[in-house]
Amino acid sequence: MIKDIFKDTSKKAFIPYIMAGSLSLAITEDIVLMLEDCGADIIELGVPFTDPLADGPTIARAAEAAILNGVTLKKVMEMVLRLRNKTKVPIALMTYLNPVYKYGMDRFSLDAVSCGVNGVIIPDLPADMEIEFINDAHKNGLDTIFLIAPTSTLERIKLSAKKTTGFLYYVSVTGITGSNINIDTHMTDMIAKIRSISKLPISVGFGVKTPEQARKAAQLADGVIIGSSIVSMINDKTFDINNLKKYLISLRKAIKIDTEYVTHSKNP
Repeated sequence: MIKDIFKDTSKKAFIPYIMAGSLSLAITEDIVLMLEDCGADIIELGVPFTDPLADGPTIARAAEAAILNGVTLKKVMEMVLRLRNKTKVPIALMTYLNPVYKYGMDRFSLDAVSCGVNGVIIPDLPADMEIEFINDAHKNGLDTIFLIAPTSTLERIKLSAKKTTGFLYYVSVTGITGSNINIDTHMTDMIAKIRSISKLPISVGFGVKTPEQARKAAQLADGVIIGSSIVSMINDKTFDINNLKKYLISLRKAIKIDTEYVTHSKNP
């Protein structure tokens, strides 16, 4: 389970996000292995959708490219199944309710787990909706990861914590992915409030771009999620795999995770 990654409290989890298939699914497979090589503890894998409400322009453009490449939720899960011959790194799908509805709410969690998916993040699924779907996910061993915002009420935090397995996703800004993070007293107070309610690990996402921001976020949380800046580098016309590796390793070092790298022979 995803929360097992957080058992060693001397470490902080490095959780990079990428959009599946924005270049191609074959390249995405290679990038997943490269992310693990660079120290990723959990990989958040975006599923393209035409109306990604929580995502900023960088990830929205990557989703559009993936859709033009014919990428679907089913194809992403098939890719995860192929990856399971090469890696055991935990993978959480970041998707929306519409693709899951289209796939089939009644069979999604079972099929996802069968393909090797460990968790799911659905920003437009509140913790008090689709209870049968959430219960089925838990029964089938699929972690459900709910978001807590800076504006979340105490009641909403309690509900999200009750329905979450894996880790609680603290959205650092009131906005979309790619916004600028503001690590201030409000964030400190919110994370302290969440910890007073739940013993689940907390990971901070939305707006973390630089190693220094990652370091500061790691001082407050149990994990740090970085997405838009990675997606931007991957989908840049001048994409350089070596520059991306250097950036990823700098993020890992910034959040002080000490574990040996696993080396794969194939790179994008």
